[in-house]
Amino acid sequence: MPVYSKTDPCRVMAVSVVYDKRNNRRFTSRDEGRMKFVLCFCSSVLHNTLSYQRERYLKSQTMSLLNVVEVLFTHMDNMDLLLQKIMEQAQELANAERCSLFLVDYDAQELVAKIFDSAVSDIDQPSAEIRFPLTQGIAGYVASTGDVLNIRDAYSHPLFYRDVDLSTGFRTRNILCFPIKNEDGQIIGVAELCNKIDGDYFTHEDENLAMQFSAYCAISIHQSMLYKDVTESQQRSRLANELMLYHMQVEDTEVKSLSKNPIMKPYEIGATFHQCSFLPRSIIEDETPAACMTMFQDMNLVKKWKIPVDVLSRFVLLVQKGYRNPLYHNWMHAFSVVHFCYTLYKTCSNFGFLQELEILSLMVSTLCHDLDHRGTNNSFQISAKSAIAALYSSEGSVMERHHFAQTLCILNAEGCNIFQNISHSQYGELLDLIRDNILATDLSHHLRIVSHLESMAEGRMPWAFLFGLNIPVSFCSWL
Repeated sequence: MPVYSKTDPCRVMAVSVVYDKRNNRRFTSRDEGRMKFVLCFCSSVLHNTLSYQRERYLKSQTMSLLNVVEVLFTHMDNMDLLLQKIMEQAQELANAERCSLFLVDYDAQELVAKIFDSAVSDIDQPSAEIRFPLTQGIAGYVASTGDVLNIRDAYSHPLFYRDVDLSTGFRTRNILCFPIKNEDGQIIGVAELCNKIDGDYFTHEDENLAMQFSAYCAISIHQSMLYKDVTESQQRSRLANELMLYHMQVEDTEVKSLSKNPIMKPYEIGATFHQCSFLPRSIIEDETPAACMTMFQDMNLVKKWKIPVDVLSRFVLLVQKGYRNPLYHNWMHAFSVVHFCYTLYKTCSNFGFLQELEILSLMVSTLCHDLDHRGTNNSFQISAKSAIAALYSSEGSVMERHHFAQTLCILNAEGCNIFQNISHSQYGELLDLIRDNILATDLSHHLRIVSHLESMAEGRMPWAFLFGLNIPVSFCSWL
């Protein structure tokens, strides 16, 4: 017999079944009347019980979401930690075995996961990003459509990629994948929950809870990105002010003094200036800018790239002033490195593998590769939590990235852009080459390529392979 709701008499909320009347008798109409009378009271009790359970569930859900808000909004200063906490909270809310979180990179049209798996990730250990096309797989479908996917049997779904299970040994049974949208409705991420612990699959209530949870995720991620941008801007401003306070500006009289006279020929500096046997430190420091002008002129860089002499003069002088005076990584070290690169160009036939743009990038890279060096290594900067480390530690090669940033600052300074007559496409390629060259001076990179250097020295690897590994500037810098 049906049990009707007290609030809606037309809605059946339960069904009562009575069977096997005693003494093998049949149920009568009188029995039906008695059942209806009893069920009227049962309906009220059942309705109140269900309402109470629903209120308890909603209260528990609200408290869980409040806890989520508290956890997420206390970790906005660290994006990696925030993403880790989002996965942990999603996993706990839905009572799932695992959770993965992907951010949308619209520029590259890819999904990105710095922390792929909540069950195995260690926030203290750096890990490579996982990237895949924006439309690939279950997460890609959700990122593209904005729909929630509740998959009861993962292996029967056409979008499921089972090779991940095969490689990890994990068995995916069911999946709940939902989008994370910002206030404008744009999808900024996708969360993927795997294997409901206390059920055979994720329920409709899990879907509703996930979408409520995603709203808080979107707010916290957006605020974390804003916080990062503001922090980086503050650090850049601090570094720029620090650089300006430490270094003097180049006076016009210095530029005129260097550029008004004809650029010297190599033999005017020394008969063996173009040879590796020449000692660059035999030149007094005040005369090294003029020697740099000589090298650029002798390599035909000034004429080839239409570099104005006064602009090159100001650039070289400002680079010189951009170096501090630690015991090793100072201006004379930079001058020695650029001179060695010059002598390789003059004496080494293997430099014929390089294109003209690459040669220009090498000379500028070697000249600028230790700009504003503080006399300490990357590990020290990170341990000291310096402004440089705060700005670049997440990308690695802390000091090298700072050297490149200072190179760009000098190039962008008034009257210092020696690339001003280079085409737009070549300009971008040139900056990329300079960046890669300066990053290659990181000692960790140098140690990785020692075996390649040995192979080339022994003839087991062609010299043409050298330039694909950014070895020239690394080799010059560490000699």
